[in-house]
Amino acid sequence: MDKVIFLDRDGTINKEVEYLYRPEDLVLLPGAAEGIALMRQEGFRILVVTNQAGIARGYYTEEQMHRLHGYLNSELKKRGAWIDDFYFCPHHPVHGIGEYKKVCRCRKPDTGMFEEAAAKYEIDKSRSWMIGDKRIDVLAGQNFGIPGILVSTGYGAETRAGAERRGEEPFYDFYAETLVDAAEYIIRKGKEEHG
Repeated sequence: MDKVIFLDRDGTINKEVEYLYRPEDLVLLPGAAEGIALMRQEGFRILVVTNQAGIARGYYTEEQMHRLHGYLNSELKKRGAWIDDFYFCPHHPVHGIGEYKKVCRCRKPDTGMFEEAAAKYEIDKSRSWMIGDKRIDVLAGQNFGIPGILVSTGYGAETRAGAERRGEEPFYDFYAETLVDAAEYIIRKGKEEHG
């Protein structure tokens, strides 16, 4: 069975850019490639699960997004890391245009993208994780039955601060400054639990 790391894209792997689709606007976050490489070395499959409302809104096409993903992977490979598969939701229930305007099961925090991955890979949920910079990322993982890590990059730090201001219990299973910190925690936890 596969140990899988599900990763959000924007704000987790690369700098948050509103409706990113042009390769020249892609900036990898510090520690992102290193964190992915560390998890790969430990035998994890790396799968991206990303809501792409920009497609729904007509700002860019699926083809342009696929081109960006190819470029992202080529940049990661230069640093000893790569993504096995990219899963995306091109829908939006309110702002979508044409066929993209719909309520779907793939938009996080729902689990459609995870289920699509589970149809291809034999996922060991007891050893898999979701990492992202938003509450919906963590909740999507938890809804699928795996723990969620909130990273401080992207919207992560302000998401955590907002929850603390409201006096909420942490909704995430672990909080990490960077993907490297998340990777080190996952590896440590795996050794504690599975030897």
